[in-house]
Amino acid sequence: METARHTFHQTSVIAALLDGVLDGDTTVGTLRERGDFGLGTFDALDGEMVLLDGTCFRLREDGSAEEATDAARTPFAVVTRFVAHRELEVTAPTTRAELTARIDATLGSTNYLYAVRVDGTFSRVRVRAVAAQQHPYPRLDEVTEHESIAEFADAEGTVVGFRTPAFERGVSVPGYHAHFLGADRTGGGHIQDYVLDRGRVAVCVGTDLHLELPRTAAFAGADLDPHDLDTRVTAAES
Repeated sequence: METARHTFHQTSVIAALLDGVLDGDTTVGTLRERGDFGLGTFDALDGEMVLLDGTCFRLREDGSAEEATDAARTPFAVVTRFVAHRELEVTAPTTRAELTARIDATLGSTNYLYAVRVDGTFSRVRVRAVAAQQHPYPRLDEVTEHESIAEFADAEGTVVGFRTPAFERGVSVPGYHAHFLGADRTGGGHIQDYVLDRGRVAVCVGTDLHLELPRTAAFAGADLDPHDLDTRVTAAES
């Protein structure tokens, strides 16, 4: 597979969130210097994050969205400067599972990093978000047991996502991880499922990963390789 080198920037690792490391030392302003497209969360899990076209949004527990300040901090995020290396059109209703399978068929290799942007009209989008947490922080998979669900019907908007190779187990979420932001920028969340009626898919290929680890006591003392890591990831992200 021949492509120009392209860097994805990641703050911390998913295993840290799973161990309750929910405070970070990277700001939204720093993320926006590194990319114009991405996702993540905020300190204390106070909202899901979408970075789209250079603007960062906080997606709340009730499904609402608001612009985030540059001073806001994150314990986990992945961003890049999005370049559409390949594109495809969707002209008939397509489920999330069907679309990800179609995207996979075009990639050529599952060993690289992929940023995936889907702009279109969705007959249904099911999202989740969690409430802000308090010290002492619980593990991410424990928090998501109490997640709030929101549904959007006949909605225009954008899926902001990444496809991560399996060998990044513990570093990021293997497979697809995506958030949704409505076209009016007032609602969204962490995607659980959707049906895309029609739209355009763009894929950005990442060959390089810049990983920045938190300089905190909580991260230094975290258990980042628990025996049940895969189970925790599945519980937190499914």
